[in-house]
Amino acid sequence: MRQGVPADPPGPRPSGGGARAARPDPHRPRERAAPGRKAEETAEERAARERDTLLTSAVRTVLGGTDAYGATVYLRSRDGRSLVLCAIAGVPLSILSPFRRIAAAGPLPVAVSYRTGRTVLLSDPEDTMRRFPQLAVGLPYDFASACVPVRAGEETYGVLGVLWPASADGVPEGARRHLRTVAARLAAGLAGLAADGHPVEPNGETTVVELTPPSAPTTRVGLFDWDVATGALSADDQFCEIFGLAPGDFDGRAETLAGRIAPGDLAEFRTAVRGALDRGRVLAARLRVLDRDGHPYPVELWARVPHTGAEQDTRPDQRTRPDERTRLVGAVLDTRTGTAAAAAVERLRDGVFSLDPDGRITYANHSVELLLQARREDLLGHHPWQVLSWLSDPIYENRYRAALLSQQPTAFLARRPPDHWLAFSLYPDAHGVTGRVVAADPPAGATAPPAEPEPGAWTGLGAMYHLLQLASALSEAVTVREVCRAVADQILPALGGQELAIYGVRDRRLHLVSQSGYPDGFLDRFEGTPVGARVPGAETLSTGTPIFFENVQQLAAAYPGLAIDDMGAWAFLPLIASGRPVGSCILGFDRARPFTLEERGLLTALAGFIAQALERARLYDAEFALARGLQQALLPHRLPHLDGVRIAARYLPGTQGMEIGGDWYDAIVTGRDLTLVIGDVEGHSVGAAATMGQLRSAVRAFATGGHPPDEVLARTNQLLLDLDPGLLASCCLVRLTPGGGGALIARAGHLPPVLRHPDGRTEALYVAGGPLLGVEHGAEYPVSKLTLDPGSVLALYTDGLVEEPAAGIDEGVDRLCAALAAGPPGTSRPGLESLAERLLREVGSTHRVDDVALLLTAYG
Repeated sequence: MRQGVPADPPGPRPSGGGARAARPDPHRPRERAAPGRKAEETAEERAARERDTLLTSAVRTVLGGTDAYGATVYLRSRDGRSLVLCAIAGVPLSILSPFRRIAAAGPLPVAVSYRTGRTVLLSDPEDTMRRFPQLAVGLPYDFASACVPVRAGEETYGVLGVLWPASADGVPEGARRHLRTVAARLAAGLAGLAADGHPVEPNGETTVVELTPPSAPTTRVGLFDWDVATGALSADDQFCEIFGLAPGDFDGRAETLAGRIAPGDLAEFRTAVRGALDRGRVLAARLRVLDRDGHPYPVELWARVPHTGAEQDTRPDQRTRPDERTRLVGAVLDTRTGTAAAAAVERLRDGVFSLDPDGRITYANHSVELLLQARREDLLGHHPWQVLSWLSDPIYENRYRAALLSQQPTAFLARRPPDHWLAFSLYPDAHGVTGRVVAADPPAGATAPPAEPEPGAWTGLGAMYHLLQLASALSEAVTVREVCRAVADQILPALGGQELAIYGVRDRRLHLVSQSGYPDGFLDRFEGTPVGARVPGAETLSTGTPIFFENVQQLAAAYPGLAIDDMGAWAFLPLIASGRPVGSCILGFDRARPFTLEERGLLTALAGFIAQALERARLYDAEFALARGLQQALLPHRLPHLDGVRIAARYLPGTQGMEIGGDWYDAIVTGRDLTLVIGDVEGHSVGAAATMGQLRSAVRAFATGGHPPDEVLARTNQLLLDLDPGLLASCCLVRLTPGGGGALIARAGHLPPVLRHPDGRTEALYVAGGPLLGVEHGAEYPVSKLTLDPGSVLALYTDGLVEEPAAGIDEGVDRLCAALAAGPPGTSRPGLESLAERLLREVGSTHRVDDVALLLTAYG
């Protein structure tokens, strides 16, 4: 209100909240309009505006229709690898900054909801810790949440997230349908933009949606346009109300208004008007007007002399000569409610203060100054834990965060040196926090005050939680490849970096392990660099000290002649685990930037986590390679070749976990017949692999001995019971006679074979079967007969190919049928190999937990 006078002509001000961009792009070109003409909006700008309107409307509708206090919208990135926070309301962006970009393949609820297309509900902190520990580490506070996919048809655009105060009921039952409705409406709007050819992906900005305060405005604003020469005055309804006039009763004459000014202030009013005409404007002139009962109350007058379009580029006091100025436009502000409230709070002996959602002090009464021994001007606009050293312990910032995210009052004691105890109470809502502070008695057992931190010490709680959240991404990485992917996909984007290079040490030389974002071939010149070389990537490791360069000039001056790409700042971090050099990590940032003490501390600590993860993964890779080699030795080294039959097989280990599984396949020539076998021993362990080897050998021996399929399974079942390994197994056996296409099928608790007919039709062969192997003595396994037509393809597989955590197994079988029906038949040997690769790619999950075995047979 106090930053200027309304433009000419005056117009109504918008009420309520608005939306602002958290990070406007200063490099985005904008069309400059000619004076007096508005720039035309491009189709791209209009689409971006419509998208932002959809996001803003979604979060407002959610918060207006539920008891939630916060809402977010994440949209997928252009490459589909990340989910980017695009809109937020009711929660400070600073608190969610560690989650501003989330890996779509990551373990957070937003990512899970996006991948599965299902709503994820978290009722309390215990539920969050149990199911999503990485989220609990980054936001260890008391709240309930819901993540709803923004999905239209088969297209998922992102996720709508909502927060509630924690309660015994968790996410309100009645809110769930409302959330799905809002998400569906948002998805439909985004789908419409996409159908028109407009991108709906994030543009790099996060829209912070300002919420309308629950109480009425404490300041009324009336606008006027006054021709001083004639006395004609036009005003809006609010102006008339402030002067105690009904809008319909005002006759448009200045003399009428003069009668509504307190008699003692008329002279000051006339002086303000003359000053405005002489100087071109008047700011915050105070006078008293009469309400309808004749009682005076204070208002503020803001006015200026208007100008014409031809005078736009001149200053207000140079546009016209004073004797030519006869017109004023401006506003009258009625601030008595806010002023009275402030005066009432100032009279309190208790300290009262207000924090905005980001934790900065926006108001403090006089008692706060006395209790905190700090000047008001030093407090306003700052975090209390930054300007008061005795509040710099992270526990105090944590109290503010806990109050804001739980939306529950909280209280704590703090000691102001040398020995003055103060009791703080915090009362939050979605718009900020009201605080109260009073003198208090020392708590029982109070000890000596802790030493104050050194100036510049890293005490930011947000950075600490950020570090823990980023480091927790490494805890689930098992292999060296997974560690590097976690750093590139989750840690690098969260730090705002564009380039990453991780080097390992072998024979006292640096060898590239993983890189992301570098130009092709740029790092080739550094391959095999000695650890003692005069380059920053080697020196950071040899000295054990991180090296930071905030701009190109610093790097070029420190290492003349060093090849430099187009980045603007760099961090070279040593990777040292248990005192042993593991390698170095290089982060590149596309623009020059300062590295604060807090950022340097975070990066240095993070390098330690990366080093430990790499060392652990290196040992695992060596051990796992040996275990996998043993398992591979138990599978067939080659498949038989028969006239009229072509066979292709694939085996893939699970992508998660450290243990090996018990999937196997085999193809056995028995006289004129071919016996096809697929099986799966439960569990993922060396024991499962050993049992798999025994069962494969048994099935091969029984089948080679000429036993029919049902007897092969019955004898294998008895053998497993006799061995008693404590494990069960499934198996499917098909005996095919190539001469006529006849086939006998027997199943022991295994998934049905899938058959593609020559005309492209596919079906799952849900033939009769018996129980799992190892369940009961004397189990029977019925045999079903089938005739294959030339050009048919038969698929045997294990459940790792078709299972998804968020879908039923039958849906996976249907997905396999659809994939087998699509594309070329693949009956030739090269075509069958291509078909096997395609099925793994289209049906299998890239984040499978279980092993996968696939056996394809083309007949005719």
